Amino acid sequence: MSKLTLAAVAGASAAVGAATTAAFFGTRRQQEPAQAVTATSPTISVPSKTAPLPPAPIAVGTIDPKAAAAIAPVDPSGLFQYGFPGPVSDLRTASSLTSSYNRTTRNPNWVAEHITPASVLMREGDRRHSVFVEDLSIPEKFRAKLKDYFRSGYDRGHQVPAADCKWSQDAMNATFALSNMCPQVGEGFNRDYWAHFEDFCRRLTTFYPSVRIVTGPLYLPKKELDGKWKVSYEVIGSPPNIAVPTHFYKIIYAEDGKAGGNVSLGAFVLPNDRISNDKPLKDFEVPVEAVERAAGLEFASLLPPTRRKQLCKEVNCSVIVKEYADRQKAFAKPSPK
Repeated sequence: MSKLTLAAVAGASAAVGAATTAAFFGTRRQQEPAQAVTATSPTISVPSKTAPLPPAPIAVGTIDPKAAAAIAPVDPSGLFQYGFPGPVSDLRTASSLTSSYNRTTRNPNWVAEHITPASVLMREGDRRHSVFVEDLSIPEKFRAKLKDYFRSGYDRGHQVPAADCKWSQDAMNATFALSNMCPQVGEGFNRDYWAHFEDFCRRLTTFYPSVRIVTGPLYLPKKELDGKWKVSYEVIGSPPNIAVPTHFYKIIYAEDGKAGGNVSLGAFVLPNDRISNDKPLKDFEVPVEAVERAAGLEFASLLPPTRRKQLCKEVNCSVIVKEYADRQKAFAKPSPK
């Protein structure tokens, strides 16, 4: 299966019964229609016969731009006296994550985390002591709410997993804010293949001293019967305003720990649907640039090509299947004797 575009992801997704598609890359630009400008006719005063004649009009193109700006008849930025419309990406910085929230979809744009061999071995946090909470730092009218997920049929899917933040209870608690959640298919995905994928990320700390991960949702188009590509996704909540992503991405930066050292990059896109546990993880590998174009984000613009390695050429990119109940038992902090 080709890894060159997100079309490859669509093919892999179809194999697992997901309603998925590929984003366009290299789509021709559509010419934007010219906006009509309505000019208000000025009131013209006729000079008296005794008054001197007005100066001759200046030829077009000879007006000093600075002078023209000084006499502009409009002030579009005057709108800001009533407030800045946006968009606003609510940035959140917690001990265990940094995130950017999208007020339109009520999902994060991206959530970044950092794991190390030491952090994944610590067991100070216990999931049983954490509760899902609304993010009060986000204005109420744009906030994802607990009731929005009630009986929605979707899990509150962590973007930064709680299991990555067991090094302290506060760190784990921070992952339970709804600004770190997206609606995810539960059985077959969030509780299964996606969880195995998260485990793969943690296992990378056995090879690398530092692993950084960015996770987020995608809303990809699919080709309809009429041959047109369209973006379609479900919306949940009351009123319905939380978008259900069609896909999720992870960008992995496996660092060698040296100053100015190499970084092994891996980018993956998975459909928000049931995935068979025997599906190879490499089937979901895509170029970082493909995710950037689909998400409208940049993930490695400051990383020189000379420092880049391909993650799946450095390590075996595969998941290890564990039953959900067994994972939950292993996840809990041992009770004191």
